[in-house]
Amino acid sequence: MALKSTVFKAQVAVADIDHGYYADHSLTLARHPSETDERMMIRLAALALNAHQLQTMCNGDGTLGFGAGLSSPDEPDVILRDFTGRARFWIEVGQPEDRPVAKACSQADAVAVYAFAHSADVWWRGIETKLTRLANLSVWRIPAEASQELAKLAERSMQLQATIQEGALMVSNSAGTVDIVPVRWK
Repeated sequence: MALKSTVFKAQVAVADIDHGYYADHSLTLARHPSETDERMMIRLAALALNAHQLQTMCNGDGTLGFGAGLSSPDEPDVILRDFTGRARFWIEVGQPEDRPVAKACSQADAVAVYAFAHSADVWWRGIETKLTRLANLSVWRIPAEASQELAKLAERSMQLQATIQEGALMVSNSAGTVDIVPVRWK
């Protein structure tokens, strides 16, 4: 018998001072049985860091949400679509292979990868030369310590505040705060 995804609900108040974007997002995250809290929360952080793209790329007329994730490898972890359904911004989390990233770059206007965990540096050294030709790709490193702390904020029902200032993300709830400073690799 196949295990079912666990559903998490998140109310995220995004205050992106860098981009002048302020909005509340009601989100539903389906965590695949093989997905960790850490990876799920990185998906949430990546959405918060890029929520301003809803206004920047689509003038507020689009949808920003989670893709099928691990249960469907051809789908993004986070996707921004305009009102026509066109993929404007595609986000992958983890350490994807070069071919799926190249395919995503051909399907969306912009693509971002958010790598985390201690092995991310090794992954990047092995794949960097394969990704340099992709002009619409950005690759970010989330420090492992920050991603592990972020995982501690995971709850089935979450009330989170996400503040972005000077490129840093601060995620907080009533129990604590996690500061994340993404490092841009590409």
